[in-house]
Amino acid sequence: MPSNNELYDAVIVGGGPAGLTAALYLARARYRVLVVEKDRFGGQITITHEVVNYPGVESTSGEALTETMRRQAQNFGAEFLLAEVTDLKLEGDIKTLVTSRGTLRAFAVLIATGANPRRIGFKGEQEFRGRGVAYCATCDGEFFTGKELLVIGGGFASAEESMFLTRYASKITILIRKDGFSCAKSIADEVAEHSKITVKCHHELKAVEGNDMGITKAVLYNNQTGETFDYTAADGDTFGVFVFAGYVPNTGLVKDKVALNEQGYVITSADKETNVPGVFAAGDVCIKALRQVVTATADGALAAAAMEKVAAKMHEKTGLVPEVPNAVRKAPEQPRASLAPEPQSGSFVSADMVPQLNAVFERMASKLTLEVHSDGQDKGRELAAAMQELAALTDKLDTKVVEGGESELPCVKLMREDGSWSGLAFHGVPGGHEFTSFILGLYNAAGPGQQIDEQDAERAKGLDKELKLQVLVSLSCTMCPDLVTAAQRLASLNAKVSAEVYDVNLFPDLRTQYKVMSVPCLVVNGEHISFGRKNLTELLDYLEKLA
Repeated sequence: MPSNNELYDAVIVGGGPAGLTAALYLARARYRVLVVEKDRFGGQITITHEVVNYPGVESTSGEALTETMRRQAQNFGAEFLLAEVTDLKLEGDIKTLVTSRGTLRAFAVLIATGANPRRIGFKGEQEFRGRGVAYCATCDGEFFTGKELLVIGGGFASAEESMFLTRYASKITILIRKDGFSCAKSIADEVAEHSKITVKCHHELKAVEGNDMGITKAVLYNNQTGETFDYTAADGDTFGVFVFAGYVPNTGLVKDKVALNEQGYVITSADKETNVPGVFAAGDVCIKALRQVVTATADGALAAAAMEKVAAKMHEKTGLVPEVPNAVRKAPEQPRASLAPEPQSGSFVSADMVPQLNAVFERMASKLTLEVHSDGQDKGRELAAAMQELAALTDKLDTKVVEGGESELPCVKLMREDGSWSGLAFHGVPGGHEFTSFILGLYNAAGPGQQIDEQDAERAKGLDKELKLQVLVSLSCTMCPDLVTAAQRLASLNAKVSAEVYDVNLFPDLRTQYKVMSVPCLVVNGEHISFGRKNLTELLDYLEKLA
């Protein structure tokens, strides 16, 4: 049985609004709570440019809103861990969570893993994914500057994302299967009145066609009249298709462990408990009529209240009371102790990041040198300053700045203690959603690296050909880090594999060369191109098919 200091009252899987709210409530009630997030705290809402319907907040960005939630939870004593949960053992009073950074135990578990955009299955959807078909306006909108767009969907996401896309597109046509938007009339009216937007109700997308440059024709269907007709851009150019047709819940982790409905959403009671005692779910993984930040936070609060009761009961039953570490056991009204000076404006590392970074640095088995190849321009200087700031936090990292030496600059290469290249590199400044994946890259290159399935590890080591993996990303993309960390982990396990990541906005020549209209984009040995997120297993499946 775990000792008190190895045990949590609650572990929350997922750092979006639902998970952060639950953490805040549990920590404020003086329970020991840990939030585990594999990418970046904040969830899907972090890619929303403007949030205007959250009560009490007139206008903010999704990133700013959830960062405030995270700080609130932290100030009450919540703990945070950047890691991927790979398995759950939910039977008994004490639950076990296997993660890429060790095993966790808790009396209660909250599943708050969110959802991903749904694909709708029109002909050509997979073929043109990344070459004209996209699912994230923030990630991919800029690729369609000056082009016409078709937007599929009639919900809040379709309306909101269409308004965002007007800053790039020359014209937007929204296709809605039913007789109008299902979101608030005020939002629907704003969309309908926009000079760049045309709304077509009772219309469906049946197919897209095109060439290497992108989509040149779409086949549309009027489900009222039965008419089928072709859509082409007015100037004869290629155009884009953005799909906002709902989401698929991220419930793979709990499949066959808790009860799900036919659509894969978690079935819960009114207090958000699943059919497994002590296991709860909140946010977009749950069955609900409205998927918004406000309903996610409500779910988190309801779940936390019920989880408090579970923890209290387990204290009495087992005699174990998890100990809140001294570093976080403090009254919320007191100033939060800082492990580093407050960063100056423009710093790469904020004070809030330092405790999490220290935890990673302490586990690194060997030293690395961050070898910065600079072009002497602004981004090169920014990258050098960022790496020097990061290295100043630990004796596990050194920096070396080299003028030139790489074809795609600026670039930072992760070099081993013996001076050899680890196979990992980042071209650009690894900020946004790629900050976390870069830090995980350091951990993987230095060892021991993220825990992975033994079968995947053997498959990775067994690849017997030279593989140059280029991963083209946008720093605002929430889907990119999965592929980045998978490629980096693979490169850390096999000396024949290299994984180089590119901020595609800094390298337009690569974007043109590989005809990239969506991220993440994976290029293998300069010729095989694939789009979309992939975990390590999926990446190995893809690479083995190429062999």
